[in-house]
Amino acid sequence: MTDPDPGLFGPSSVTWQMHADPMMWVAGVRALYLQALHPRALRGVMQNSDFRKDAWGRLMRTAGFVGTITYGTTDAAEKAGARVRRIHRLLKATDPVTGETYGVDEPDLLLWVHCAEVDSYLQVQRRSGYPLTDAQADRYVGEHRTGARLVGLDPDGVPATVAQLAAYFERVRGELASSPEARDVDDFLRRPPVHPLLVPARATVWRHVATLAYQSLPPFAHELYGRPAPPPATVDRRLRATGTVLRSIPSRLRWKLPPGHIVNAMARLGPGSRPTPYTRKRQAAILDAPGRAQQQ
Repeated sequence: MTDPDPGLFGPSSVTWQMHADPMMWVAGVRALYLQALHPRALRGVMQNSDFRKDAWGRLMRTAGFVGTITYGTTDAAEKAGARVRRIHRLLKATDPVTGETYGVDEPDLLLWVHCAEVDSYLQVQRRSGYPLTDAQADRYVGEHRTGARLVGLDPDGVPATVAQLAAYFERVRGELASSPEARDVDDFLRRPPVHPLLVPARATVWRHVATLAYQSLPPFAHELYGRPAPPPATVDRRLRATGTVLRSIPSRLRWKLPPGHIVNAMARLGPGSRPTPYTRKRQAAILDAPGRAQQQ
């Protein structure tokens, strides 16, 4: 009898532990805000989909992809990556100024999307009180070269540490701008269309999530969007308060929500694969062991 497949990361990886945290939803919205500031990358999205009509679907598909490559089997993760690469190969975008047509799978564009996601996940989690040491944060960035490979990037050209990730953003600053399409994304995230019965929820729950995601952006993003943000210390307090509330929701309830990636992984690997509670001591007991993704 063979051992069950832990997938591309496994329970001893930082990714496995951190992606079970409910603050990932705030981090995902922050990633959308940040990704929208690369006009060339955003053009590829806007010209190949109706973002305003399918933004929720796009957000859920991204969450599903992250859940599959984190908690799914190796085969499921590889198939998810192959599907993304296949779709991207077919999509083109056109620069309205120069008339240039280019593929959305250009390495520079894929790298921007990847780095914006990894930075958003890591920044929101750490600032909201999720217990990670500097070494574990570096491990997390390094582990995500596995995800970069799945979407078609050469892992050797992808940031492997927090310092390398910061250096990447310094290099790419000159390519970023608040385009009309970025302002469309901004408007949507602040006031997404919903059923009339859900307007009160949008005014309370969603507005809080979107506002917090925006406030947690780096200073250069606030400059480009042209709206001020509270001082970083104020944002950190709000992130920690939100994290405390969300983490008080029993995980047995949160993890059973469709599509149930974590519950399925625990059923496959056993109770020892359960992501740990939110204390540095408990995290260290698992994360001190080298993860599978780190060894690849």
